[in-house]
Amino acid sequence: MSRAELSAIYRDYIACLNARGWQRLGRFVGDDVRHNGRPLGLAGYRAMLERDVEEIPDLRFDVQLLTSDPPLMACRLAFDCAPKGTFLGLPVNGKRVFFTENVFYRFDREKIDEVWSIIDKAAIEAQL
Repeated sequence: MSRAELSAIYRDYIACLNARGWQRLGRFVGDDVRHNGRPLGLAGYRAMLERDVEEIPDLRFDVQLLTSDPPLMACRLAFDCAPKGTFLGLPVNGKRVFFTENVFYRFDREKIDEVWSIIDKAAIEAQL
């Protein structure tokens, strides 16, 4: 898979997330996906994303930086949103916050196989 092909697949994945197209998630995410070392599987990964949207109804994934070295992809995502209650253990309670997430992915047969993610919690704390 070329860098351009991987980038196109990833951008389609982000569009799927922003459209809440959970039924299409299996097109982008492998059946045995792992997140930060935890085996979630496709169903668990979908449940994690659905929970995120439940806690943050206006959640939108905005790609700021994207680079790839197939089968690996690195992305900096930006979020400008208002979590309903407690988020990452912080009492956000509907306040609009801006933060970023640095995410690394490993793809296998054009699907996300492993995800490593770090959210900038300090940025949220500074806004509260």
